[in-house]
Amino acid sequence: MELRNEYMIVVGIVILLLVIFLGKKSYKEYKDGKKFVGMSYIEDEPYFKKKVRTYGILCKLLVGFTIIAIGVSFLLLARPYKKQVVDKEKYNRDIILCLDISYSVDELNLELVDNLKETVNSLKGERFGIMIFNCSAVMLSPLTDDYEYIINTLDELKKSIAYRMDEGEAADMLDNENWFYLSSYIVEGTLGGNEDRGSSLIGDGLATSVYNFPNLEEERTRIVILSTDNDLQGTPLVTLSQAADLCIKNNVVVYGIGTNEMLKEDIEEMEAAVLKTGGSFYLQEKSGTVEQIVQEIEKKGKNLVKGKKEIREVELVEIPAIVLFGSIFIMLLFMKITKVSEQ
Repeated sequence: MELRNEYMIVVGIVILLLVIFLGKKSYKEYKDGKKFVGMSYIEDEPYFKKKVRTYGILCKLLVGFTIIAIGVSFLLLARPYKKQVVDKEKYNRDIILCLDISYSVDELNLELVDNLKETVNSLKGERFGIMIFNCSAVMLSPLTDDYEYIINTLDELKKSIAYRMDEGEAADMLDNENWFYLSSYIVEGTLGGNEDRGSSLIGDGLATSVYNFPNLEEERTRIVILSTDNDLQGTPLVTLSQAADLCIKNNVVVYGIGTNEMLKEDIEEMEAAVLKTGGSFYLQEKSGTVEQIVQEIEKKGKNLVKGKKEIREVELVEIPAIVLFGSIFIMLLFMKITKVSEQ
C-alpha cells in the first residue's frame, strides 16, 4: 500500500497526541477537584461502584473509538492506494466477419453466423464487425463493442439466408413487408456494377474488409474471418493474392473457411492466400464442423493477442471508510449509554 499525501499521516499523529494529552489533563483536573459533602458515604455503595465502573469503561471505549475515527480520517486524507498490473490481452482485438453471400455459400454462412453468436457473447471489450460482399461490399455493422447489436445483426443474417435457402415454403408464412425485407437484406447494395464486373469478387471483398479497420497505424490485433467458395465470376479490382498482400502490409490475419464444393485449384489459391497472412484455412466438414472451426479460430485468435500490460493505481478507501463509519456509530451509541448512566 502506498500513500498519495504522506504528510497527512504526520499531521494526524500530532493531532492524536494533542487529543490524548488534553484528555489526560482534563481527567486529572476532574479527579483532583472538590467533592460534595457526604460523597464518601455514597462511594461505598455497591450500586454506585458498579455504575462508576460501567461509566469508566464506556468513557475509555469512547475515547478509544474517537482516536480510531480521527486516525482513520487522516488515513483517508492521505489517500492510500495500490498499484495493480492489468493484463490487456482481452481488450485489443478487432474482428471482421467477411461473408461471400453468393447462393453457393448459403449453407456455410448459415452455420457460421449461428455459431459465431457464442463467440460474440464471450468477447470483453473487443470490437466486432460484419461485412457482406458479392460484386460490391456492404458493411452491415462497423467495428463495435455493442454485442447486442452484433447478435441482432447475426440473427437477421440467419433469417435472410434461411429464407433464401427455402424461399417457396417460407414465403407462404410471411406477409409482403417481411418478404421484401428478408429477400433484400443480403442482396441490396452487393450487386452494384455486376453487369460490367460480374460477381463473387473475393479479392475486392477481402480488401474492403482491411480498409474498414480504423486507425491501421495503431498496434492492435486485426482478424478477418472469410467465408467463400472462391469461385470468381468476374473481373475484380483486387485479386485474392493482392488482397492477402494488403493484409500482410496492415498486420491483418485472415482465417478462411471454404465450402465442400470448391474446386481443387480454388482451394489451393485460397489456402495459399490465407496462410501467407499468418492465418489458417479450413474446409467445411473436412476440417470439422463449423462449430469446431469457430472454436479453433477463437483459440488461435486469442493466442495472437499481444500481451500488453497496464499499471493502474487503485484507491484503497473501502475498508478505512467502513472502519470510520463504524467508529462514529459506536461513539454515538456509547455517548447515549453514558448519558443514561449519568442519570
